[in-house]
Amino acid sequence: MKKIAFITLIILLIDQISKFYIKTHFQLGESVDVFPGFKLTFVENPGMAYGFHFGGLIGKYFLVIVRIFLIGGMVYLFIKWLKEGASNYLIIPMAIIFAGAIGNLIDGMFYGMIFDSGTVFDESVGRWIDYGGVSKVVEFGNGYSTFMKGCVVDMLHFPLVNWNVPESWPLIGGKHIEFFKYIFNVADSAITVGALLLLIFRKKAFPDGFEL
Repeated sequence: MKKIAFITLIILLIDQISKFYIKTHFQLGESVDVFPGFKLTFVENPGMAYGFHFGGLIGKYFLVIVRIFLIGGMVYLFIKWLKEGASNYLIIPMAIIFAGAIGNLIDGMFYGMIFDSGTVFDESVGRWIDYGGVSKVVEFGNGYSTFMKGCVVDMLHFPLVNWNVPESWPLIGGKHIEFFKYIFNVADSAITVGALLLLIFRKKAFPDGFEL
């Protein structure tokens, strides 16, 4: 369990420190080149990883509740697996995924209560409304919104291909092609890396006869 706690703590610290820095130093939509193919671009995401969301506030509440249940389920599995002597090929990737899930859950549950500004859902028009300026940390509970209404902070942007297709090209002429266009955070990265490690080492993580 110490191993799981250590991995979770390290990833959470990196994730939350990076999010606090971006939210308190960048304006929404601001982008800074770090080196070719990598930018820090500040966006807020009311939904899932990599900017996906649905259903307004109802969808947001649903995602928060699902994350809570998934995290609770993972705690149960960790206890079970440790008793059964599960391999590090399973424990470590799952701990990385666990940390990522908690990282984004913290944003959604509490960021609306600790920052003075953030993206909010306007029920009259049925969409999320952006804001201007740089956010400041305020006394807990005096933020721009309430419990479970905060948005996830994303900033990692890798536009490795950023190209305007010549107008003369047939069918796709004039279009803009960007890869990778999705903007994400450390927590999203942890979930993705953990899942890839499980896929790569699946035979060692789930040997014959091993049961979830």
